[in-house]
Amino acid sequence: MIEKLIILDDIDPINLYGINNKKIEIIKSFFPKLKIIGRGHELKVVGEAVAVLDFEKKIAMLVKHYNTYHNISEESITELLSNGANSSLINKKDDTVLLYGSEGKPIKARTKHQQEMVKSYRKNDLIFAIGTAGTGKTYLAIALAVRALKNKEVKRIILSRPAVEAGEKLGFLPGDMKEKLDPYLQALYDALNDMLPPRKLDEYMQKGMIQIAPLAFMRGRTLGNAVVILDEAQNASLNQLKMFLTRMGEYSKFIVTGDITQIDLPDKNNSGLIQTKKILKNIEGISFINFDASDIIRHKLVKHIVNAYENNNKES
Repeated sequence: MIEKLIILDDIDPINLYGINNKKIEIIKSFFPKLKIIGRGHELKVVGEAVAVLDFEKKIAMLVKHYNTYHNISEESITELLSNGANSSLINKKDDTVLLYGSEGKPIKARTKHQQEMVKSYRKNDLIFAIGTAGTGKTYLAIALAVRALKNKEVKRIILSRPAVEAGEKLGFLPGDMKEKLDPYLQALYDALNDMLPPRKLDEYMQKGMIQIAPLAFMRGRTLGNAVVILDEAQNASLNQLKMFLTRMGEYSKFIVTGDITQIDLPDKNNSGLIQTKKILKNIEGISFINFDASDIIRHKLVKHIVNAYENNNKES
């Protein structure tokens, strides 16, 4: 007889134990010869060495399933424990899925240019995704970054935006620096919340594995072993964009997203994104993906609204 203590670092115990311990009771039913006690993040198991080892492997399998799909149902537990490595849940694979969101929703490239961006990510270290609102540029960029972090292809994700004030100066806004900057970065938080459970996202941010900062905070840094995303790049000047791009370190992927129809700078001609597109267009290892209205995946009216504005600009 041996005693083994299993620490549940990679899963919130409530997801494994279930409401009123329903899930852990199902798990126990598969191991009638073992004494299993769950207390918070610790699982104590007592029994014959072979059975304890088997239990440890099966728990690891359940945790892995949860971390892949961010969900594990009572039915999934029964299926996985009944069939082990032969389970259909292990053998099913959809190569089009980048990752599963915080509620188990599959996240994948859904349009022609989104698929082009995924392919380009494999081949290039610097990608520019340029196009109108609602085409999924930023969302897809963050999905690629989260997948790379979960697969241990990189050690961190760095997300940035130019903090262009909408008629207000940051210094005159109430609150500390984080409170002042969060409104500019909220879209990035929203995407991350879609893709990672709250506990895991908090853990990544506390450990510095996910960092969110305004563009000005990039100066002087070398960003290696990371996926680095600059969002709303149309609001960066040419010098700011050059500063950002020259932060690239070894084993990094940089993704720049922007919409040149929504420049918030006082002088729209100062947008560094427009100029950079011309300057870097023929460099190997740099890819430009141009999104258009056919990629819009928001409410069906958004596509009509964008088309209407584009037609109005052509007529005026």
